[in-house]
Amino acid sequence: MSQSPALSVNNLRKTIGKKDIIKGISFDLYPGEVFGFLGPNGAGKTTTIRMIVGLIKPSSGTVLIGGKNVQTHFGDAMKDLGCIVENPELYSYLTGWENLEHFARMDPSIPQKRLHEVVELVDMGNRIHDRVGTYSLGMRQRLGIAQALLGDPKLLILDEPTNGLDPAGIREMREFIRFLAEKEKLCVMVSSHLLSEIQLMCDRVAIISKGSIIRVDSVHALLAEQERVVWKAEPLEKAESLLREVTNVTRSEGHLITLYDENQIGNWNRMLVTAGVEVKEMRTKLPALEDLFLELTGGEHIE
Repeated sequence: MSQSPALSVNNLRKTIGKKDIIKGISFDLYPGEVFGFLGPNGAGKTTTIRMIVGLIKPSSGTVLIGGKNVQTHFGDAMKDLGCIVENPELYSYLTGWENLEHFARMDPSIPQKRLHEVVELVDMGNRIHDRVGTYSLGMRQRLGIAQALLGDPKLLILDEPTNGLDPAGIREMREFIRFLAEKEKLCVMVSSHLLSEIQLMCDRVAIISKGSIIRVDSVHALLAEQERVVWKAEPLEKAESLLREVTNVTRSEGHLITLYDENQIGNWNRMLVTAGVEVKEMRTKLPALEDLFLELTGGEHIE
C-alpha cells in the first residue's frame, strides 16, 4: 500500500523474568481498514494491545501510531489513538452528553463542536441527554466509541466490541465499525472471540499464538487458500477409497470433502466416473475462519 500506516508494530518483544511473552511480532495497519487480531487464551493478544496503547512498556521493538513513536513521543502518539480496552468507562448517573463533556475537559484541544460531531457519528442524538444508566449495552458501547473518537484519532482499537450483545446488536455494531472504516477512513483494530464476526467484519487478520504472529493476510486470501470441494457420490465408500489414493478426504453427513486443486479436480472426477462411481454433486466451499484458525494454531481455542 502506498499510504502511510496508521499503526506500525516492529519486532515487538516482551520478556518477563526469563520468559518470552511476545516474541518479535511485526505488522502494519492502514487507514480505512478493519483489522482483526485473534489469539487463543494466553497467546499474547492482550499484552500486545497493552503495549500498543502504552499501558505496558515493551522489552524491545517499536510501536508507531501515525508515524509517532509511542515510547519516545507518547503524548503525540496518543493524540492519534482512540481505544476501548475491555468495557468503556462511563458514569451511569450522568447523561451521555455529560459523560462526553467530562472526558473532553481532560483534553483542552477538543472543541465543543467535536462533541456534536461524535454524537452524530454514533447516531445517538435522540438519547444523548438520557442518563447512561438507562442505556442498553449496545448504546453504552456506542457512547464508549464516541468517547474514544473525541480526539479525532487515526487509529481506533476495540477489545471485544460485540461482547454481551444480542444478535441484532452484534450486526448493528459490525455495520457501524465498517462505516467508520469506509466512510470516516479510520483504521479500526478489533479483537474478538467471535470468529464468524471477524470473518464478516474484517479486511485483514493477524493470528497470534504463543507470542508469535502465525499469519497476517486478508480474510479472503486466508480462506481461499483452504478452499474445499464437497462431493456427493454413489457408492460413497468406493468414491472415498478412490479419492484417498490421490488426496486427503474427510467424510461429513454423507458427503466427501477434499482440498480444492484446480489442476486435478477434473482428473479426479473422470477417475470416479471411469470406475463406475456416479458423481451426483461437486461444489466448492470456503471453510469457516474458525476451522482455519484451529488448523493454524494446532487446535488451540480462541480467547
